[in-house]
Amino acid sequence: MGFKAYLITQDGAKVSGSFVDMDEAQLDPGEVTIAVTHSSINYKDALAATGAGRIIRRFPCIGGIDMAGRVMSSSDARFQPGDEVLATSYDIGVAHHGGYAQMARIPANWVHKLPDGLTPAEAMALGTAGFTAGLGIVRMEENGLKPANGPVIVSGATGGVGSLAVDMLAARGYDVVALTGKESETDYLKGLGAKEVMLRQSLDLAKIKPLGKELWAGAVDNLGGDYLAWIASTMKQGGTIASIGLAASMSLNTTVAPFILRGASLLGIDSGYIGDPYRSGVWQRLASDMKPRHLAAMTRHIPFSDLPATFDDYIQGRVKGRVVVDIPH
Repeated sequence: MGFKAYLITQDGAKVSGSFVDMDEAQLDPGEVTIAVTHSSINYKDALAATGAGRIIRRFPCIGGIDMAGRVMSSSDARFQPGDEVLATSYDIGVAHHGGYAQMARIPANWVHKLPDGLTPAEAMALGTAGFTAGLGIVRMEENGLKPANGPVIVSGATGGVGSLAVDMLAARGYDVVALTGKESETDYLKGLGAKEVMLRQSLDLAKIKPLGKELWAGAVDNLGGDYLAWIASTMKQGGTIASIGLAASMSLNTTVAPFILRGASLLGIDSGYIGDPYRSGVWQRLASDMKPRHLAAMTRHIPFSDLPATFDDYIQGRVKGRVVVDIPH
């Protein structure tokens, strides 16, 4: 059976992608074959597809780290033809053919039945970004974070993870401060539930003290680098940070002071390879008590054909919220 896919290839040092016609026999091994109806675009996808980041570990590779659709065939008893399923992360779209295709075949342990309360399109509006935000909040609350402790700051707040984190935290009763470089998106962030919007331009990152003024009970950081160093220095006693992204920098130059003198915790959020019970548990909660209130408002749908033209918007920081890719059949 033939299908259309967005295949990423490498020629010397150049990485590029294009739509190609493929055959089912060209798919990677796996127990579950899926008719993909929706995917999404994450910052990681844009880095992979454009070669702006060294993301893909095997060429050629169909891009897309997220997918949702219907089971076509399965050799695993947990899945039957017609089941609606989703799959995110692991090696999908990185070292195993991914979701930018009308068909995918993946290992059964990477597949989850679509939870009650989510459509395939909603699952991809969440995607890896929603799973990451949800996992970060779950981990922080397990570490003692609660609304009474004080405000929570979300950096990179207009991005996919940031937008979803702002929405979910506000719905859970937290006073959310959205940190962004986009003053024009103030109304958007307040519409998601942010109590306050702080501009990145207001920070003097050249003068980060080992211990600054205590400001935050919690933090969801999508940026890394000096922004994360500043956040760490301004945590309240016993505060907790979910380290999620590196949009600004992979480096972190800080001191141990916030951790040994204020008892701050820096939690690494591994949404790529964390397994059950966390993975299925977070997805169940994203379909129920943690389902974002403004998911539709922060989501834009594009046809499969518009996929390549959208990647540069991510690289240039022009995207807010989530982008779902509708894949025709």
